[in-house]
Amino acid sequence: MLDILTPGRRFNRRDVLRVGALGGLTLAGLFRQQARADVKPARPKSVIMIWLRGGASHIDSFDMKPDAPAEIRGEFKPIRTNVSGIDFCEHLPKLATIADKLAVLRGIKSVDIGDHTPHFILTGFPDRGKRPAFGCVVSKLKPSADGLPPYVSLMYDPPGLYDNEGPTYLGPAHRPFAPRKEGLNNLTLCKGVTPDQFADRRRLLADFDTLRRDLDTSGTLSGMDEHGRRAAEMVLNGKARAAFDLKKETDATRERYGKYSENMLMARRLVEAGVPVVTLKVGDWDTHEKNFIDHKDQLPQLDRGVHALVSDLHDRGLDKDVAVVVWGEFGRAPRVSRGDGRDHWPDAGAAVVAGGGFKMGQVIGATDSHGGQSKGTPYTPANVLATLYRHLGIDPATTLPDHTRRPMHLLDDREVVKELTG
Repeated sequence: MLDILTPGRRFNRRDVLRVGALGGLTLAGLFRQQARADVKPARPKSVIMIWLRGGASHIDSFDMKPDAPAEIRGEFKPIRTNVSGIDFCEHLPKLATIADKLAVLRGIKSVDIGDHTPHFILTGFPDRGKRPAFGCVVSKLKPSADGLPPYVSLMYDPPGLYDNEGPTYLGPAHRPFAPRKEGLNNLTLCKGVTPDQFADRRRLLADFDTLRRDLDTSGTLSGMDEHGRRAAEMVLNGKARAAFDLKKETDATRERYGKYSENMLMARRLVEAGVPVVTLKVGDWDTHEKNFIDHKDQLPQLDRGVHALVSDLHDRGLDKDVAVVVWGEFGRAPRVSRGDGRDHWPDAGAAVVAGGGFKMGQVIGATDSHGGQSKGTPYTPANVLATLYRHLGIDPATTLPDHTRRPMHLLDDREVVKELTG
């Protein structure tokens, strides 16, 4: 017997033919039956990536060394979290209360090319500018629906986006949407233009589009065509503009998020609407000097914002569908220098992961007594990205053609963080 009302039931061609033969039921009727059975489509999966520009000190936040000498352990003290055996910095009291909703990766090994570019954590490759950013890949393979941009960057820095967020050989259509000034203003129709008139103009442009695509070896024209299509969808569908409208949030909610409310709240609104990837930048952690002064100022704000974001996602039932990762391009040096500073340290860092249906309430990996080296084989940003690709339903072994049509894997190191997924 064919049970067409089973929740989550997938139908193949044979099932449809059997249903039609049994009762003359059309495909539309079949869908109505499923709707009456309260079968809800799965929510889209999303990722929020929070970049701690400059590289926050892992030793002064999530990988403290209280038993090390003073020139290693620094000025801050650890506090207990709500998970036995896990301590955080005293300036992260809110996150300490939700450690059961977090996973901390310690000893992450990165690279340092001296200019604080997040290319490794955005692409999964240590060589800068040669691979498309994670969000650009998702834009190519998992475009969002309902006129929403597939990749939104709040990680702007005047005069524009970081070049590490570029699509490289995927083409300009997969650059992130940056909702600043003209970005949001462009989500409205020109004054006096109705939706019907706009549709007529789109058809007229299509009629004039007789340029030969085979002459455009760079892919720019096809990219602009795709830009036009997506722009039209965003303009005609109010869902995109509504997702960016922070006026819909209460003052109490803004207060809950604190200093970083604008970007973190917008990130939450975007993934709730269905945007697959949102990136944002929080603070400036390049503390060669005044490490403890700057961290004492910024850690409480980070604590407040991330606590609000993670709690909000849980309260809204989004914790299984939205993965959050908080990390810098590398860690900071174990030994305090210049009296109160810590220099770059790519050999070991830390990342915090939340949501995604991953296994929370744990510390993954460990560093030595000074926090300078991983005790085992360290994970890298590529392993974290492989895990996030899997979360979005993308196989990191997938290949995409580069400028010369050579197939390029999304990642060369495709091992996932097994402790998160196991």
